[in-house]
Formats: sequence, structure tokens, C-alpha cells
Amino acid sequence: MKKAENIVSDYNGYDYRKIFWEDADRKYEDMADRIAIRRLLPEQMDEFVDIAGGYGRLAKEYLDRAKKVWIFDYSQTELDDAKKEFGKKVNTKQGDIYNIPFKDNTFDGMIMVRATHHFKDMKKVMKELHRILKPGGVLVIEVANKKTLPRMFRYWFKKSKVNPFDKKPSNLTEIDKDGFFNYHPKWIEDLFKKTGFEIDNILSVSNFRSARLKKMFKTKTLVKMEKAVQKPFAAVRFAPSIYYKLIKK
Repeated sequence: MKKAENIVSDYNGYDYRKIFWEDADRKYEDMADRIAIRRLLPEQMDEFVDIAGGYGRLAKEYLDRAKKVWIFDYSQTELDDAKKEFGKKVNTKQGDIYNIPFKDNTFDGMIMVRATHHFKDMKKVMKELHRILKPGGVLVIEVANKKTLPRMFRYWFKKSKVNPFDKKPSNLTEIDKDGFFNYHPKWIEDLFKKTGFEIDNILSVSNFRSARLKKMFKTKTLVKMEKAVQKPFAAVRFAPSIYYKLIKK
């Protein structure tokens, strides 16, 4: 399989479920994602796709909401795992995010979670997502936020050269040598509008993503706190993940 020119992370041969989610104990982050998706995703859809959906971590959040479900990913390894778990309940498609192998106006619903930080060209990605979504269709997208409180403090105290107030996307090569992209809320929201999307709703997600807080509080407590603040904290856009419900005009 030829590697696409702009693909940053190739998860073929990588056990994403075990290494990233299970071994690293990200139960709180997983539940934070699920709370947001339940709030933003339509209750009923005809054809739906989980973009960069991997092994189908979030499949249980949308399987009962759509008549036909697709999982799209660059990693065939991840897609094979999704098929093993969900069988005929899901259809899988391997491909390049910059040239998504679906026809125009195919889906009336889609999500893309924990993927934006991998993409060098978000403008092209958004054009592709807009292309395959039907007019009036809903895209729920999670964005890696550049303007978080920890990054502000690191910048103010000269522990980081990354300026979280600069609207241009940042590339955190210290996290991943191939690239790890974060986006200022104003920059990404402007891109959504220019691409032809209307912003219908916004949530602040993974607000308590901290090793220290995980030691202080049980996962159940953090999840309860998370559920309470996702909506009110959205106004300040300080969380590491910002969720958007977009509607194609």
C-alpha cells in the first residue's frame, strides 16, 4: 500500500487500542469524548461515516443512530479490528484523508475525533469532508486546541516558545517528530465558515485531562465534573479538545 504524501501517522501494524487507550489508562478521556458525541450527533441518520475511526472505539455511540455505518481510516490494521468486533454492523473503507474515496453528497452524518492533530493541510481535509457530506448534513469534529491554559502558563514563564495566542496552527515536533498540529479556535472556526459550514454548537472537552487530577480523583468523579462543564466552558475554549457540531450549508 503506497503511503500518501501528506499522511503524518500510519497506524498500520500498531495496536492503537491496547497501547494508547488501555495501557495508558485513558478511561476519563474516552468517556469525555462519548459525552460530547451523545450531545452533538443526530439521533437518526441514513448514512453515516466515522472519519479516521480506527478500530471503531466510538462505534457504540452511533450504531443505533444510523441505518448504514461506515468506518474510514488510513490503517487497514485498525479497520480489520473494527470488522472483527462489529462484523456486518459496519462497512469499512481504507484510504487517504486528502482524497476520500466516497462520492459527493454521500453522508448525512459523520464524526472525526482525535485526528486533526495528524494533518498537515486542514484546509484540504475540510474541503473533502464538506464534499462528501450532504447539504444540511451534520459533521461532529474534535479539534486539538492550541489555546489551552497549561500552554499559556508555559509561554508566559518562558518554558515554551509556542505562542498560544498566535492564530496560526502550531506544529509540536517535540511530541511527534513528523508533526503534531494544534489549532487556535478563531483560526479553525474561520476555516469552517470559509469551507461552507455553519457552526451549530460547541463543547469544551477533556477539561480535566491531567495526570495530577487523575491521582486526586476517581474516574467516575472526573466524568461527573466533565459532564457539568462541557457546555459552560465552551465559551472560553481553553480545553485540550474542542468539539464542534457543523452543518453543511
